[in-house]
Amino acid sequence: MFDNHTHSVGNRIVSISQSYIRPIVRGKAKSPVEFGAKLDLSVDENGMCRIEKLSFDAYNESAVLKTAIANYKERTGHYPERVLVDQIYRNRDKLSFCSSLGIRLSGKKLGRPKKNADSKADKKIAYQDNTDRIEVERKFSLAKRKFGLGLLLTKREDTTKASIVLSIIAMNIDRLAAMLLRLIQFLLNFGLPYGLTENP
Repeated sequence: MFDNHTHSVGNRIVSISQSYIRPIVRGKAKSPVEFGAKLDLSVDENGMCRIEKLSFDAYNESAVLKTAIANYKERTGHYPERVLVDQIYRNRDKLSFCSSLGIRLSGKKLGRPKKNADSKADKKIAYQDNTDRIEVERKFSLAKRKFGLGLLLTKREDTTKASIVLSIIAMNIDRLAAMLLRLIQFLLNFGLPYGLTENP
């Protein structure tokens, strides 16, 4: 810094025991700078979570959107009907990309809002999208409270990444178990589907 007359150093070490950790400026009132992993999490219509990107360096989340949509297409064979995102993902490039694929991107329209421009149906859709998008925030909270994502004690980069991935896997297994229990309960309450018979 002295030799180059600068006030910042790229990839500077902020932790001796975890040299791969980088400061990530979040701008929050409680903690403007955070240290740790940054990850993009997607939740499909069945409530299953997938890590789209995991990094210890700061990055722009909006760059992950196209990759996440491509991953969804590869898994299911079709594009999603809608993508529920935060405001940072909504820019002209992403809007035109989603529009070209027939995908509705949630959130407010860009530009200055017009008076009485949105109909009741549009407002209802926007409200429902915003309500459904809370599921992603709930998944982060659930992973931190119940599945150890907020209590990582590992020191190495590879073991820290493995612990994060295992937390998401455990959360998905819990989701699958709940779905299986609901199916069993439904079958016990309403009987087996038509065409299936119980074993004697």
